[in-house]
Amino acid sequence: MSSNIGRRKFLQLSAFTSPLLAFKSNYKSSIINNPTMISTWDEGKNVNAAAWDILHNNGRALDAIEAGAIYIEDKISCCVGIGGYPDRDGIVTLDACIMDEYSNCGAVAGLEQIKHPLSVARKVMETTPHVFLVGNGAQQFAIENGFIKEPALLSEDAKNAYENWLKKNEYTPIINIENKKQNGPFAPSFFEDGQPNHDTMAMIALDAKGNLSGGVTTSGMAFKIHGRVGDSASIGAGLFVDNEVGAATSSGVGEEVVRICGTHLVVEFMRNGYSPEQACKKAVERIVKRDRKKAELIQVGFVAINKNGQFGGYSLQKGFAYAVKNNKQDVIIQSKYLL
Repeated sequence: MSSNIGRRKFLQLSAFTSPLLAFKSNYKSSIINNPTMISTWDEGKNVNAAAWDILHNNGRALDAIEAGAIYIEDKISCCVGIGGYPDRDGIVTLDACIMDEYSNCGAVAGLEQIKHPLSVARKVMETTPHVFLVGNGAQQFAIENGFIKEPALLSEDAKNAYENWLKKNEYTPIINIENKKQNGPFAPSFFEDGQPNHDTMAMIALDAKGNLSGGVTTSGMAFKIHGRVGDSASIGAGLFVDNEVGAATSSGVGEEVVRICGTHLVVEFMRNGYSPEQACKKAVERIVKRDRKKAELIQVGFVAINKNGQFGGYSLQKGFAYAVKNNKQDVIIQSKYLL
């Protein structure tokens, strides 16, 4: 009798676990066959292309993220790097962070005259016990680790925009100004009558082994108060990666992302069963609930990917875009929006 009961339990257990085993097998297969790179804004398509050789050849997501960042930071006319728009004192300061599949992370903020801040953030992550270096200390660390100190000269685009701003000496961001393109992806047309932007290049990637990483690089809000740091260098605000669940990143007015720990919130929503798009939407709703009047005047967008390779984005206002590249598509997607 006991052996029959044992046999019945074994058969019942086998019937229950077989679908789970099959699901795990299919789940793993779907990841391996579809590495994915996602970057914010239209220029993200070129960033994805710069990273794709690594992902397509079974490379690590972290390396793809750094390759994408180097590409965009090398564009001297781009407001992400050292040719970007300055703070109100006329100084270009750079912020960046990076996070890998093991929850290792590194960040720099207020970094001056160093061309590749995301690579410096990776060096912080991989060679020190720390996560975050700022200002002169970040610059000293970079130079000690072989990064070259560049001349502190504004690009012509940034110089003209700064001079126009000084005439009015006011800061009134225009919603979605990052995504306006004329004469190149990050040309002076991003400023209308001297109005500043808040551009960021944010990236997340899933590699062929099913591992996630992410990174963010920015020159921050144009004409910000010297020393201002937004969400881009803040783990859990501008970027968060949980290799068991998914990864998320953001772009827009960073202060509002910081106030809700935005990307960590998105990942936790995914952990609770929401799709990437739904998780991003719920984070956007949190911003609106906190201060609707302010939310109506700004832009914030989130983009996320889960371990199954599903991705999605959502924003406060119309106009937020992100680029996706994998084995099946290479597209720019206009996100859904709340307001």
